[in-house]
Amino acid sequence: MKNRYLNFLLVSFILTAVSSVSAQEKAGPVFKDGEAQIVDAFNNPKEWIRHDLWVETEFDTDGDGKPDRMHVDVTRPKQTETEGLKLPIIYESSPYYAGVATDVPGLFWDVNHEIGAEEKPRVHSNVIRKGKRPIISNSQVKTWVPRGYIVVHSSSPGTGLSQGSPTVGGDNESLAPKAVIDWLNGRAKGYTTPDGNETVEAFWSTGKVGMTGTSYNGTIPLAAATTGVDGLKAIIPVAPNTSYYHYYRSNGLVRSPGGYLGEDIDVLYDYIHSAGDDASKAYGNRMIRDTEMKNGMDRKTGDYNDFWAGRDYIHDLGPMKAALLMSHGFNDWNVMPEHSNRIYQAVKAKGLPAQLYYHQNGHGGPPPVSMMNRWFTHFLYDIDNGVENDPKAWIVREYDDKSNPTAYADYPNPEAKMVTLHLQAGGNKAGALSTKNPGKNAQEILIDDASFSGDSLAALPASAHRLLYVTPKFKKDVHISGLAEMSIKLASSKPAANLSVWLVSLPWNTDKKAPITDNIITRGWADPQNSKSIRTSEPLVPGEFYNLTFDLQPDDQVIKKGQQIGLMIFSSDNQHTILPKAGTELTIDLNETSLKLPIVGGENAFKKATH
Repeated sequence: MKNRYLNFLLVSFILTAVSSVSAQEKAGPVFKDGEAQIVDAFNNPKEWIRHDLWVETEFDTDGDGKPDRMHVDVTRPKQTETEGLKLPIIYESSPYYAGVATDVPGLFWDVNHEIGAEEKPRVHSNVIRKGKRPIISNSQVKTWVPRGYIVVHSSSPGTGLSQGSPTVGGDNESLAPKAVIDWLNGRAKGYTTPDGNETVEAFWSTGKVGMTGTSYNGTIPLAAATTGVDGLKAIIPVAPNTSYYHYYRSNGLVRSPGGYLGEDIDVLYDYIHSAGDDASKAYGNRMIRDTEMKNGMDRKTGDYNDFWAGRDYIHDLGPMKAALLMSHGFNDWNVMPEHSNRIYQAVKAKGLPAQLYYHQNGHGGPPPVSMMNRWFTHFLYDIDNGVENDPKAWIVREYDDKSNPTAYADYPNPEAKMVTLHLQAGGNKAGALSTKNPGKNAQEILIDDASFSGDSLAALPASAHRLLYVTPKFKKDVHISGLAEMSIKLASSKPAANLSVWLVSLPWNTDKKAPITDNIITRGWADPQNSKSIRTSEPLVPGEFYNLTFDLQPDDQVIKKGQQIGLMIFSSDNQHTILPKAGTELTIDLNETSLKLPIVGGENAFKKATH
């Protein structure tokens, strides 16, 4: 009897010890130096739980009389199922997961016509889905699941297996991710099928969500944040389109994004409309593309209007509560760098936590993983790592690796001051660009010819098709930081004309492998017909002078000793604008034309570099 009792005690002790060890060995997030670390228990993809579902929204954009449902996938560590572990979410949404339409001839608008002319109809293209995969995407998964996050994806309205119609910046593209975040917080319904009644709950979610993504995928986090949805704590948009007017227009001018000459908002609609049956697609085409977009986009004048205002997120920032880390490239001529700067400045003015990461390359390019990790660790795990007190701006210097940005107090650099530079006669070859005022009654003429690219014009020693004004050769490095401002007084020989302005670093590097920072510093475009208002065009009276003032794209660049800055003024830009027949003459009044350049150290630094 005594032995049986001892055996019982021994067995009880062993079970208790095993239970205690098991409890101690439950997996959880690990933090070091303010960052979430990779946890071995979360790092086996074979053990991850992956499933998909449909979240019900509050809108109906496919005309079937029922709320649209968004297709969502989830990737989470097994411990969220076996150990009751709850984790925060990294969420990415996109219209691209199911592919895009093919580039059929005539899909893009034909830009070879006079400005303001009636354009011939373009060809529509349909997205042909090649698969029915239930899991939407693998992006973000390998980075964040091992670090103790759950990764969620969703296809935006009218794409992939999501219901509804794309609107390219309409309200449903803000409300769709809001619904997913509401579901992650138990406030919206999720279903196992697009049309059934069996529900799914996010029992593994802490309710704290961070969003990220690049390009359109970077626009959607901002769109979600403008709803003020509870639970969305932080967003990291990468090269986001923050205003479709700024993407397809510039200061009243019809301007294509770089690499997509002739694209417009209705072309992008066709590109992404991959979801739905024939009836729902026809409804979306009729209501969105062929009515709302057709009536609002106005390719004839390029004017700003209520249609474009409704697709500009800067007007919707009132409810925003999420912290913002914005990322962009200064040489992104697809989604121009102004898109991130304008939102960063507005969000900072609201008093929300905001930081800006800029690199010197083109489209895309997220911040270093360590920077993103600190951001998400603080705002999703409430770890006090001091990220909110880090420098506001992180700039990757020329030739530095993108993982090694230089910290600055803010952007633009607080030490940058505007230096006003004037134009001296001689622009068909190379007039001077200096702080000195030009001579009296100085006027110069350029003749539009879109057969010459901006690159070729900048490299030519002389040309009738552009005006070029150049600083002295720098004896010291010159650091530009911020938005250059162009003020120009001009007359046109025709009632309409393009105006293009490039700021270039000279001598022009003609090597095909030239670094992206070697030639173009920044650019700008404007419509002289909008000299009084961006909302109203007025035909130009040939020979009459008009004054325009507009910003060039933001930049932060160090122009090296031995280089010169050149201001190039020309008309049609064959990479971006409508391309009329050659021959329009623009006359520039040099006395009333100037460039304000944001230089670190101001006029004193400029004089030291040029004297």
